[in-house]
This record gives sequence, C-alpha cells and structure tokens, in this order.
Amino acid sequence: MILVLCTGNSCRSHMAEGILQRALGSEFEVASAGSNPAGYVHPLAIRALDEIGIDISSHTSKHLDLFLSKDVETVITVCGNADQACPTFPGQANRHHYPFDDPAHAEGDEEQQMAVFRRVRDEILRVFTAYADGRLDQK
Repeated sequence: MILVLCTGNSCRSHMAEGILQRALGSEFEVASAGSNPAGYVHPLAIRALDEIGIDISSHTSKHLDLFLSKDVETVITVCGNADQACPTFPGQANRHHYPFDDPAHAEGDEEQQMAVFRRVRDEILRVFTAYADGRLDQK
C-alpha cells in the first residue's frame, strides 16, 4: 500500500491519492490520511479532480492511525507538518516528501480559490505522473 499524508486530509492528500491511483493503476493500493484530519474532503478539491476525470467524491477524511496496522510499504507526505508528525509504519520500506501549497488557505471568491486548487492539482499531477513513470526517485 502507498499512503499519502498531509495534516488535514482534506485537499492535497486526496488529490494526490486520486492522481497517483489513476497513474499507477489497479495493481497498486493507494490511500490518504492526515495527522489532524479536517473531517471532510474540500469541495473544490473534488471539483478540481473532476475537471480532469478523477472522481474523489466518495473519499473521506481519515486519521493516519487507521493505517498503523496495515501493510504500508510507501509513505508520501505532501506537507511539512505531516512530514514532521509522520510515524514509521510497520513494514514501511520507502518514504518520500513532496511539499505542495495548501489550497484550503486560498483567498478571494470561489473562482480565485478554484484557480489555486487548479494550480496545486497541476503541480501534484506533474509530480505523481513522473513518480508513477519512475522518473522520480522511488528508493
């Protein structure tokens, strides 16, 4: 299993989970969680991924503790706080950190906020497509 972590598990980790799952295919299990989950998936994150054909509307915000007894081989943190708070999971062989801005802090009207979600989505898309293609360090 690949586990993507951020603090709130409401935006970045869900976008990364959806993008990475599509990039890697069904032979890989990808999940996301947070060190301090917000309790919801941000509607603009759902919308941003829907625009590129990825449905995360059924995702839920989860605490990373739910995965401590799972077979987590790779942990990927997408924010600095989660990187610092991340425990070592039993069986974990790999750990990567790719920090992204938190679009949940975007200001302005909905379209201005959506522009930030799209920018972060596109950054995550570039990084995790390269990761899945083996073009980034996966040791």
